[in-house]
Amino acid sequence: MTVFQYTARTRGGEKAAGTVDAPDRRAALAEIERQGRIPIAVEEARGAAAARKGRGPHFTLGFKRKRMRMREVLVFTTELSDLLASGMTLGNALNALTARKTGGPADEIVAGLRDEIVRGTSLSDALARYPRTFSDLYVSMIRAGEAGGALDEVLRRLVAHYERVQEMREKVIMALVYPVIVLLMGIVTIAFSMVYVVPKFKEVFDQLGSALPLPTQILMAVSTGMARYGWAVAIGAAAAAVGINRAVRTGRGRLWWHRMQLKTPLIRGIVASGIYANFARTLGTLLANGVPVLQALGIVEKTVDNDVIGREIRKARDRVTDGTTISGPLAAGKVFPRIMIDMLAIGEQTGDMVGALSHIGRRYENELDRNVKIFTTALEPILIVVVAVLVGFVAISILMAVFNITSGLNV
Repeated sequence: MTVFQYTARTRGGEKAAGTVDAPDRRAALAEIERQGRIPIAVEEARGAAAARKGRGPHFTLGFKRKRMRMREVLVFTTELSDLLASGMTLGNALNALTARKTGGPADEIVAGLRDEIVRGTSLSDALARYPRTFSDLYVSMIRAGEAGGALDEVLRRLVAHYERVQEMREKVIMALVYPVIVLLMGIVTIAFSMVYVVPKFKEVFDQLGSALPLPTQILMAVSTGMARYGWAVAIGAAAAAVGINRAVRTGRGRLWWHRMQLKTPLIRGIVASGIYANFARTLGTLLANGVPVLQALGIVEKTVDNDVIGREIRKARDRVTDGTTISGPLAAGKVFPRIMIDMLAIGEQTGDMVGALSHIGRRYENELDRNVKIFTTALEPILIVVVAVLVGFVAISILMAVFNITSGLNV
């Protein structure tokens, strides 16, 4: 057991200090909370720390994940919004969430947020200490909610925003499930045929010694190459995948990849619709919470997962001079659709930018649904035809050899 010194506050808000014996810091925090106190600072007692140091080197694991997934952030935001809406104070709400142990990084992050709030830090500043979990969009909206005294309302809007983002991602993922399964099954079937089935026929054909048709010769050569050098092909494919992945992560490679996404048939509709919907929803949410236009554009630039669109947003942000109109600067880049620019201009003229952005978001979410349906409708038969051609080539090549041999034997 180790001795930990702590500073805490009682339920009445009074400051208290003391020590507890626990095997680690997490257990010490749990013990302090069990005593009905809210811990502010907990650290190992100097004497115990010195004794541990004297026993030898102490190693810590530096690769522990301290990042909440989007689903975890959504659950945290929903629960915090519900607790605040019920009349609970922010500190008590975070303390209640801390008691719900999940065994993941959320426990440590929520406990850290609670400790910062107890010390007097604002929620937005506390969230900013975890940039890998809470984005600039999240922090900026919380800061705007704190300034306007409507934190629970902002949290509800964040919940709605993250639910829409999660829904769009799930739509795209679900659209890819069936085509990927068809492709993988086709690859496995072809590989099994080339490695195990075709060599059996090759032994028979070699024993008969008859001349084989050209397609059969090609098939046998490919099968022999896969059997002998399949491991080298697999290693080469893995190395190529790693090299492409690293190249795409560079600035120029990432820009090229994102530009190709906006030009490739079938894919460009899904990518563009998702980006435009996310742009409109995010910008509208920020403006509705009182975030200035220039700051909002800077945040949206970071949330758009496409360097081509992100560069145009950055250029548009530099062109904005009066801080209110954005349709003209966005139109200058000639990347955003004309109808989207016209709808933004109408919103600026009527003074209802948030309403215009909401309408744009709905429009492109519906377009995303249509593009996903078109993608799946077109891709499924394409993959089936490709797999059928490959399997058919194997079958026809073998049958041609069989017919050639049987005709030579006058059977």
